[in-house]
Amino acid sequence: FYMHKSIHAFAEAIVQRHGSPSEQAFLFPSHAVAGRCLKFFRTQESFSDIHNTLRIVDLYPNDREEPSISAVLCQKVHAKIAKTFWQHSGGGISSRRAEYCHKAFEDGRLGVKLPLIRVVDVNPSTEILCKGPKRYQKRQCSEYSLASEQKQRKGSAEGRDYVQFIEERFGRNLDSSMADKAKLAIRRRIAGALTANVDLQEAVQHTHSPTRTAHVEEFSEDDVYLYPCGMNSIFDTHRMMLACRGEMKSISYGFPYIDTLKILEKWGPGCLFYGHGSPWELDDLERRCKDGERFLALFCEFPGNPLLKTPDLRRIRSLADRYDIAVVVDETISNFINVHVLPAADVVVSSLTKVFAGECNVMGGRSLVLNPRSRYYKRLKEVIEADYEDNYWPEDAIFMERNSRDFISRVHRINENAEAICDVMRASPIAETVKEVYYPKYSPTQASYDEFRHKNGGYGGLLSVTFKATAQAITFYNQLDTAKGPSLGTNFTLR
Repeated sequence: FYMHKSIHAFAEAIVQRHGSPSEQAFLFPSHAVAGRCLKFFRTQESFSDIHNTLRIVDLYPNDREEPSISAVLCQKVHAKIAKTFWQHSGGGISSRRAEYCHKAFEDGRLGVKLPLIRVVDVNPSTEILCKGPKRYQKRQCSEYSLASEQKQRKGSAEGRDYVQFIEERFGRNLDSSMADKAKLAIRRRIAGALTANVDLQEAVQHTHSPTRTAHVEEFSEDDVYLYPCGMNSIFDTHRMMLACRGEMKSISYGFPYIDTLKILEKWGPGCLFYGHGSPWELDDLERRCKDGERFLALFCEFPGNPLLKTPDLRRIRSLADRYDIAVVVDETISNFINVHVLPAADVVVSSLTKVFAGECNVMGGRSLVLNPRSRYYKRLKEVIEADYEDNYWPEDAIFMERNSRDFISRVHRINENAEAICDVMRASPIAETVKEVYYPKYSPTQASYDEFRHKNGGYGGLLSVTFKATAQAITFYNQLDTAKGPSLGTNFTLR
């Protein structure tokens, strides 16, 4: 919803040098992602009037053939369209990437190569801007030399501050060339191969099989893909499903995060929205399928936010198997330490920015996990291997890996604290003012949650409370001495 000030400043600098005062820039990590933004412009009714004003400005490091920043420039009056893509797709750059590249841009180490302007193809059937040239694909962000940048900084006051910060944060100067190892460690934690709090060296040397293998045969860390921010993995999952299975409507089951619903509505043939996540909605879905309707995929959260209702995954899986529907489960709220939903899903996504990162100082976007036992696995694997770009910025990966080392023990502590708060809110005398406490353990859908809960798993760190009177809710909120903000999963209490 909000563009970081570092990203905004870099975008303005690009416009000043390569645009005009009437234009605005939106920054993406690759030409392929920027091309998808232009493709989204093509779907708008006003495209015929604005396509001549759109262009991509690719910024290249001096010694590279691939751009490290691709800026979409459009007229300010049309910026709302680009903002819609930027927000829903989660395809923008991180603030750390913006800060590094902005400095390189000002120093002359990052610039354009002719031709500067790439004209938008007005033929909707043309896909060249959707995927981009082959040389832009499957490049890793760690190719851009952050290590050499650190060496250049060491002689300056800024350099000393930077090194001091790294040493204080990590206990030593952690070179950014470690990014690939950090990404491997993150993928192993997600896969379940790391079942204790271990440092980077132990994580890289670890050879045990993932614990999720106990539930899904043939699963490995190679089925885990990292994304740099926000909704990117859900957006790419939907894109890949369309490429793999063809143009069909999707299903949003339960009360979703708003951007998930918008992705399903704005890209592809549309979406069937079952916002209550109720049994009667599954009855309606079954009736539609029996009548011959076909669907691409069902997207759901496990559990949902903010009412913490858990979908009946067992029934959803049964319907999906009978009527050829893919199942995509977002396990962010429960997380994979508490539940194992992969056996019932074809794809699992989870936000790393929340409890996995914990400290509110890094974007991790979402991981995407494929189920190797899925009927769609082979085709999905082919599509993702051909299309996936590692756009995760090295510094972000290093912070994420370091933050997540105590992820397992932190989750158990969060489970205990959240449950204790629920018990207090449900007990007298506070209970006299509380209308409802929403938490998976106390929900009518608890049985659906418990069916996929690990033996030692809990119910997560998110709970919601409603009061009998508005004045009581206001008083409670104002008197509660905790940090307040629109997120979850931090290693401190957040309202």
